[in-house]
Amino acid sequence: MSETPQNTFSCDLCGLSTPFTYYGQKPPNTRAIVLLEECFVGRDPFRPDRDRFLVLGSTCSLCSSTVCVGADCSLFYTKRFCMRCVNKHLDQFPHQIQAELAKKKQSSKAAVS
Repeated sequence: MSETPQNTFSCDLCGLSTPFTYYGQKPPNTRAIVLLEECFVGRDPFRPDRDRFLVLGSTCSLCSSTVCVGADCSLFYTKRFCMRCVNKHLDQFPHQIQAELAKKKQSSKAAVS
């Protein structure tokens, strides 16, 4: 049995680089799973089950940067947004998201101090 050829996913913001096995909304070997966005998907290295996968990242819907799903790199709100675009267009997001991001920024500042 041949392995799926692997390409490399790379986050434009944090530099995370790792192999991915699929790009799209319906990962192979999954039954009824349809992702909400076109994603880079890799096999879960912690599970021997071939049906298990990890969503690595996607493309920013505004600037088309490739970004990982890490909280410091992107946000999913109906679509994927890189944090550069989120910060640039923060006033266009709902107040709840603005408040959550402000709280996160405050806690990261407190951790650095």
